[in-house]
Amino acid sequence: MGELVALDLLAGPGFVDALQSAWDAGDAVLPLDTRLPKAATDLLLQDLRPARVVSSDGSHRLERAVPTEPGDALVVATSGTTGEPKGVVHTHASIAASAVATSAALDVDPACDRWVACLPLAHIGGLSVITRSLVTGTPCTVLARFDPSEVESEARVGATLVSLVATVLGRTDVSGFRSVLLGGSAPPSALPANVVTTYGMTETGSGCVYDGQPLDGVELRIGDGSLGALGEVLVRGPMLLRAYRDGTDPRIGDGWFPTGDGGELGADGTLTVFGRMAEVIVTGAEKVWPKPVEDVLLEHPDVAEAAVWKRPDPVWGERVVAWVVPVPGRPEPRLEVLREMVAERMARWAAPRELVVVNALPKTAGGKVKRSGLE
Repeated sequence: MGELVALDLLAGPGFVDALQSAWDAGDAVLPLDTRLPKAATDLLLQDLRPARVVSSDGSHRLERAVPTEPGDALVVATSGTTGEPKGVVHTHASIAASAVATSAALDVDPACDRWVACLPLAHIGGLSVITRSLVTGTPCTVLARFDPSEVESEARVGATLVSLVATVLGRTDVSGFRSVLLGGSAPPSALPANVVTTYGMTETGSGCVYDGQPLDGVELRIGDGSLGALGEVLVRGPMLLRAYRDGTDPRIGDGWFPTGDGGELGADGTLTVFGRMAEVIVTGAEKVWPKPVEDVLLEHPDVAEAAVWKRPDPVWGERVVAWVVPVPGRPEPRLEVLREMVAERMARWAAPRELVVVNALPKTAGGKVKRSGLE
């Protein structure tokens, strides 16, 4: 059995060298988020039980370490948007499967292409850029942090591929890249032609569905109640996690992973994701998914950002509430106008019954709206 090595290192060549060194020794790696306060990091170490921590100051061992299984390569902490973070265990085989499938989908040629890694390495969206580069032998430049000017500069000197989240896409000129992977949250309605939208999560080893279509080796189905919750997106494929760090395996049936997202498959196999199953709003016995409502609200010229969630209602049980960030310099949108927009496009019960105007929406590091922070 190997050890779990926590890397408390800033993004850069040193991180990549430490990752490769641990792998060469037969150990697995836990990337730590260097932006976290010490108390939060200590709790994570206590939960996931690495054997040692590698930092810029050297390496030190920890007590009560839990060994890894043969073949384990990574333990990645989930974002924790729906509860306590879990340690997702990926093997070298699952990492390789993800790297091969994503690279094939993008027609990556190691002789011509170069990746730019600019997202936090403690999250699978940033880390997978490095791991697929190592697996496929594709060159990769690792930036210390996201900076639009640095990302754009890399494109000018030959970088062809980059992975971003929706919150930074609008601040970056990506025209110089051959392909841009976009994940982390719902994409904006208008996208450059070179942007590929992705769907996936830590448990799937990064994006496993590109522009609504599953990657090679990925199977999708919608739960029917006999397997998975009714309407839930289920994923199966070789890039799935082995287990969580506590040893539990979330897969059900014959290897299907229940994502916790609601969605549907079109006749051509295209996946449409509505949002988290736990985020369904039940108002007057009708179900409302926040994302489609948000998409309509964002069409209003005075709305820069929008999030939809719920509040208790004595009549309807739950009422639909819209949190909106106005476009700077534009008037605040009015509730009755937004309600009519939604009612005309969807159904009247999906129209917000309350409007909250805010300066910013609470978000995770990956750019997802934290609905628990909407007040």
